[in-house]
Amino acid sequence: MAAGRLANMAQSHPPMAAGEIRIRPAESADLDAINRVIELALMTWTLPERVKRLSLPVYRYTCQDLRHLDMVVAEDRRRHVLGLAAWEEAGPRDTPAGCRALLLHGIYVDPAYHRQGIGRRLFAAAEAAVARQGCDGLLVRAQRDATAFFVAQGMCRLSVDEQARQYANRLWKDLHVVSSADCQSSVHNECIANNSSS
Repeated sequence: MAAGRLANMAQSHPPMAAGEIRIRPAESADLDAINRVIELALMTWTLPERVKRLSLPVYRYTCQDLRHLDMVVAEDRRRHVLGLAAWEEAGPRDTPAGCRALLLHGIYVDPAYHRQGIGRRLFAAAEAAVARQGCDGLLVRAQRDATAFFVAQGMCRLSVDEQARQYANRLWKDLHVVSSADCQSSVHNECIANNSSS
């Protein structure tokens, strides 16, 4: 998609009332719209244009992803997909020691609808999934441009112990009412140490 066409599509829309947005499970019929939102969002990232173009195929979702990930979309009254969030259970090597978590693969919102609460609603859907699945918290490996959004949602930065394996911008939100003692201690130490040095 040409950059000029993307710029025209990303023009801002007037604010929407909360009741005009519905969060629902993604369906295979949504994939074209989902991938359009991802493309629009990715093109706003602070990366060289070539890197964006080369990265885009990796970020697109397929029917296979719908079978393995939990995914929700935010849509307006006309059923236009304006944003999405996807997650799955995180592997034990990715989470703070002793914690069970969902790994949020990403929240993407059409840039024309930024700052209208859609990202917060999608994040809340992921938080609700953490509670339903009895996990301790939510983990995200964020694009650098998105870390401020996740910190504003109450997430803390986790330390990177294995630079060759761990993503630089790992963030965590403790959501379980009664986390295990190991999980609480591990998260507290990682969040405190890392956030006090930033």
